[in-house]
Amino acid sequence: MRSTDDLARAAGWLREADGLVVAAGAGMGIDSGLPDFRGPAGFWGAYPALGRARIHFEAIANPAAFARDPRLAWGFYGHRLALYRDTRPHAGFHQLLAMAARLPHGAFVFTSNVDGQFQKAGFAADRICEIHGSIHHLQCSAGCSDAIWPADGFVPAVDAAACRLTGELPHCPRCGALARPNVLMFGDWGWIGRRSEAQQARLAEWLAAVDRPVCIEIGAGTAIPSVRHFAENHGGRLVRINPDEPQVPDPRTGISLPLGGREGIAALAAALAA
Repeated sequence: MRSTDDLARAAGWLREADGLVVAAGAGMGIDSGLPDFRGPAGFWGAYPALGRARIHFEAIANPAAFARDPRLAWGFYGHRLALYRDTRPHAGFHQLLAMAARLPHGAFVFTSNVDGQFQKAGFAADRICEIHGSIHHLQCSAGCSDAIWPADGFVPAVDAAACRLTGELPHCPRCGALARPNVLMFGDWGWIGRRSEAQQARLAEWLAAVDRPVCIEIGAGTAIPSVRHFAENHGGRLVRINPDEPQVPDPRTGISLPLGGREGIAALAAALAA
C-alpha cells in the first residue's frame, strides 16, 4: 500500500484543482470484470478458440481479419460488444464523478478504451475523448464514405466456444459492404477517425479554459503508451495509478500509486474526504 503522505499530497492537489483529467487505459476495466489482453496467455485465456488456432491479438484486431474471415473477426468483436453492453462499471467510475463534481470545470476523460464504460457510468458524452474509437460505432469496411453510425441495431449472435458470429453480419447502409467497428486496429489505414478528432478538439478547448488541471491516470501501460504520453503532457499535475508501471517522470509534479484501478481511486477518494 502506498504511504498516506502520497495520498494526502494527491488529495491536496485535487482540492486546489479547477478541473480533473481522467486518463484511462485497459487497466481501468479489469476491476469491472473485463478481460486482460496483456500477452498471449491473457488473450488466449479469454478467447481459447483463438488460442487453439494460435491467432494473436494483433492478428484478429486487424482489418485484414475482416477481409480474410469476417465471421471469425466479428465473432471476436461481436463477443466484446455484447460483453461491454452487459458490463457494469465498477465503483471507481462513480468516485471519479464525485471528485469532478467539486471542481468548477468538472472532468474530461481521455481514454484508449473502446468499451463505452465511461458513458455508461454517467460521464457526459461530450466530455470523453476516445482516441482509438468506439466499438459501439460502425463504419464501412470498403470505405465508401466517411460515415460513422451507432451499432445500436446490431445484436451479435456469437458461438463463444468457436469465436464465430452465427447471426447476420452487419452491412454498410450505403453500399451494402461489410461493416466493421469504428475502432483503430493494428495495421489500420482505413479507420475513420473524424469522430475521435472532434473529441480531441473539444478536449483541447476544455484544457485551454482550465488553469489548474490534475490528471488521474488509471491502468495505462507502456506497451501502447498513448495515454501515458498524454497524461504526462496535459499541462498539470499527475497522479498515476498502476500496479506494475507506476513510475512518474518527475516526482515534483507526479505521484505514483502502485495500486489497481478501483483500489487506487478508492484510496484517493478516502484521502480527499479525510
